[in-house]
Amino acid sequence: MKALVLCGGTGTRLRPITHTMAKQLVPIANKPVLYYGLEALAAAGIEDVGIIVGDTRKEIMEAVGDGSRWGIRVTYVYQEEPLGLAHAVLTAEEFLGRDDFVMYLGDNLIKDGITGCMDEFRGNKPNSQILLAHVTEPRLFGVAELDGGRISRLVEKPKDPPSDLALVGVYMFDGNIMDAVKAIKPSWRGELEITDAIQWLIDKGMRVDPHIIDGWWKDTGRLEDMLEANRIMLEIIEPGNEGHIDSDSQVHGRVIIEEGAQIINSTIRGPAIIGERTRVVNSFVGPFTSVYYDVSIINSEIEHSIVLEKSKISDIPGRIEDSLIGQNVEVGRSPSKPSAYRLMLGDNSRVGIL
Repeated sequence: MKALVLCGGTGTRLRPITHTMAKQLVPIANKPVLYYGLEALAAAGIEDVGIIVGDTRKEIMEAVGDGSRWGIRVTYVYQEEPLGLAHAVLTAEEFLGRDDFVMYLGDNLIKDGITGCMDEFRGNKPNSQILLAHVTEPRLFGVAELDGGRISRLVEKPKDPPSDLALVGVYMFDGNIMDAVKAIKPSWRGELEITDAIQWLIDKGMRVDPHIIDGWWKDTGRLEDMLEANRIMLEIIEPGNEGHIDSDSQVHGRVIIEEGAQIINSTIRGPAIIGERTRVVNSFVGPFTSVYYDVSIINSEIEHSIVLEKSKISDIPGRIEDSLIGQNVEVGRSPSKPSAYRLMLGDNSRVGIL
């Protein structure tokens, strides 16, 4: 069985961060989102993985390489334009052939992995199996209607949802899906929709099974979702210290201090992670904060945030919270004093806090 991982999207909901980096490489608990998916595929016994890439293909390829660190073989498939999930399947026809495969959206994070549902698909042998989850606002998602334990209808972002079961970004198919993606027409958005392709299978009398997940999952395409994913993953980290904590500093709770990091006259309150070679001086890093490598935090306070590599935060009079700060960003002090700041800063930004 193969896997098709989609990394061709542009990440418009995470602008300006995604102007300069792939959304699948934004780190959650100091690990790119995409890596969690590749780990899940490897754990499920899949070795042959195709990755759909687009404009960000260079950085995706540099980050993933040949896949050997996960024990997988990676084939890159270039998609000129992100014209829908079904279009991605069609683009990968040479790689997929008529083999069974799982399609995994590269910016999705499923806390408990996919091993159980993969075993179910292999054992039951439906034409397709779709991961679903109960949600509180089904109108925001593709929604499945069930009949006798099978999926009878899919509706994209319905005004009047037939159920509260939303499509999670993991789909399993046999070779019939290739006929489906060739048979459907573009939607009003000009895209080949995977929901239309699955509905084609249903209309042809093929078997489409649901797999309802009980655990946590998240599409990390928005700032709020990225921060929530970071919070969830930090809650399960194993604390450890490979850096330096001086005698004037305090570390409380579940905290990882990575190699070469320095904590000087500061307080770290977990869950939190401080990346390699990062310096925290005269500062407070609060719960649910991930600080990537080569960052400098001086005379400042931050919590419930993600800070990307090589950024510098210094002399901030209030507390930064609920923020995503890009690569090589400088946040410094200006004269006035608000009490809290909420930031989403793209790479190479320069900000003076008022």
